[in-house]
Amino acid sequence: MSLMANLYVGSSGLQVSQNALNTTAHNMANLDTEGYTRQQVSQGTRAYQTLEKNYNSVAWKQVGTGVNYNNCKQVRSDFLDKSYRKESGRYAFYDVSKKTLEEVEDQLQEMNGTEFADSLNNLWTAVQELAKDPCSAVTQSAMVTRANEFLTRAKSVYDGLKSYQENLDTTVYDIVKNINSYGDKIRELNEKIVDIESGKQEKANDLRDERNKLLDKLGEYGKIDYSEDIFGNIAVLFEGSSFVTTDHVNHIGIDTKLASTVGYATPYWEYAAVKDVDKEGNKVIVSIDGAHIYDLSQTISTTTDTDIGKLKSVLLARGDHNATYHDIVESEEHYNKNIAQSVIMNVQAEFDQMVHNVMTAINKVLEEAESNPATMDNTLGTVKDFDLFVVANPEDRVLYAMGDEHPAGSVLTEYTITNTQINPKFLHNPTIFTFRTVDGNEDTETMTKLKEAFTTEQYTLNPNVSTRNSFITYYNSLVSQVANSGDVYNNIAEAQEQTVSSVSAAREQIVGVSSDEELEYMIQFQNAFNASSRYINVVSEMLEHLVNTLGA
Repeated sequence: MSLMANLYVGSSGLQVSQNALNTTAHNMANLDTEGYTRQQVSQGTRAYQTLEKNYNSVAWKQVGTGVNYNNCKQVRSDFLDKSYRKESGRYAFYDVSKKTLEEVEDQLQEMNGTEFADSLNNLWTAVQELAKDPCSAVTQSAMVTRANEFLTRAKSVYDGLKSYQENLDTTVYDIVKNINSYGDKIRELNEKIVDIESGKQEKANDLRDERNKLLDKLGEYGKIDYSEDIFGNIAVLFEGSSFVTTDHVNHIGIDTKLASTVGYATPYWEYAAVKDVDKEGNKVIVSIDGAHIYDLSQTISTTTDTDIGKLKSVLLARGDHNATYHDIVESEEHYNKNIAQSVIMNVQAEFDQMVHNVMTAINKVLEEAESNPATMDNTLGTVKDFDLFVVANPEDRVLYAMGDEHPAGSVLTEYTITNTQINPKFLHNPTIFTFRTVDGNEDTETMTKLKEAFTTEQYTLNPNVSTRNSFITYYNSLVSQVANSGDVYNNIAEAQEQTVSSVSAAREQIVGVSSDEELEYMIQFQNAFNASSRYINVVSEMLEHLVNTLGA
């Protein structure tokens, strides 16, 4: 090999060492940059120069022509990336459930500093005092006052739960907006990366870092799968459906009419929705059947990966309507299919069931009482006219519709928290129900039944619970159930947080920049640069000597 050719060998060493030093300096400059991935120069050999071909020998006589700069690659682990995004999505799922249960627990136990349990206990105390002296105007008035307080505070708790549902509904809009935004940005980065890397040795590593950060964020919102083609494009699946492709993004839409009875946001795939043209020639959505992102009736399980993503957890926690006791008494199948997995709807239904049972039990005792004014004088009306609790809006009694199982008007909504009030007759005259029989005696039999209504253990929280409660213990069981569920979700969330931290630490060991390691590389590449420089000097001196010698 000629001395002139040897100059190219030294020159290639200088170039590659300089590129390696630049890469090391870039790593050091981004030591504390969030989401930065450590970069590494990939080196290879240049094509060999063949001096002699001898097919009888083991190898041809060849001479190397130097080192080649292949590319500057990112140091990442695809396995750890996918594990991190899945586990962070699972953590986000249980974190939402945990926070929802904490909020529900606060709603049940505290309202402006007063526990709802106090109103229930006060009502029970009023019943006991009335039983001691049923004909006393004081005890009768106290009974009406405590009943009104009980219903008022029940409405406040239920309204608080509905308000939190509305807050979660707002969160759904924000999440969907972010998901669509991330998809658009990933597609834009795909275009830029392909444009830079097409036909070039250069890698768009900083753009790839930005894209990886978007995938990390997207993984918190739902289950994602992705793959990169040979050109550098990343195609993303969100919850098993195509989301980001090489040339477009399938956006998620929000429906508030077609799939929700109360106007809650229902995410759906816009491309899969059925569209039609209205009279003005505009395309409108007429059906989102088959376009739903989630099947929320699926059992939540880590085994089947149905417990991933903040969006799904928020939808499950919020539910799709304001639940009542009808959702429990309808059937066990309806309960398990429609509200069992929704934190707020489940509590709403169980809470409404408790209040409904209290109201109907008291009304039933009063209707059957011998001292009912209508029983002693039928000109005063029917026994139901002297119920303590009455339907506030009779015209709304038949508006309850449970999905497609019951058409509107087939199920009465009487004696729900939102549609019940204290009988105005009792508010105007708390002593209208004298609890005195026709012969002038105290109606002790009615008092006995009224106390038994509070102490009889015949009520279960839901079809999946076998423990029976009385009115006195029902509410405590409800709060305990919420607290126990919250503790379970809290433990799962904490364990999942540790898993995410562990995977993140393992990933950081690979993608993170170590100043000590980079300084070692800097010394190594600096020495290589110096060695190449000295090599060129030696060749140059040899050439100079030959020229001078031959010239002489």
